[in-house]
Amino acid sequence: MSERKRRVFERELKLSAVARVMAGEGVAAVAGELGVPAGLLYKWHLCFRRSGPNGLRCAGRPQGCWPAGEPEPAQPAELQELAAARKRLAELERKIGQQQVELDFFRQALRQVGGTRRPSDGPGVPASTRSSRR
Repeated sequence: MSERKRRVFERELKLSAVARVMAGEGVAAVAGELGVPAGLLYKWHLCFRRSGPNGLRCAGRPQGCWPAGEPEPAQPAELQELAAARKRLAELERKIGQQQVELDFFRQALRQVGGTRRPSDGPGVPASTRSSRR
């Protein structure tokens, strides 16, 4: 059995590759140029989208651990804005769903009320409901 050595990719390479993909370059083109399997680049992109730069860990290190002396990278303002926008979008979609349920309820109630009312054919014809006064 032949032993295959694992290739180790530096975090900077991962970050630059993901940045290029997010900028609109094709995954296959970036992967081919860097000599990285496209599936691995997709994985990096997914990890970056989930956890930001913290998702792209150094080789041999657990998620979120950084070498001594190196500060942990902060979330870029663009990612924070994107997360806030996605949260707001989810809130608005939830509110639209609630409003749609209420609208459907009131439409059904209006149909039922409209079906039970007796039509008035003109002046002098008794009203659809009796007067409350006796």
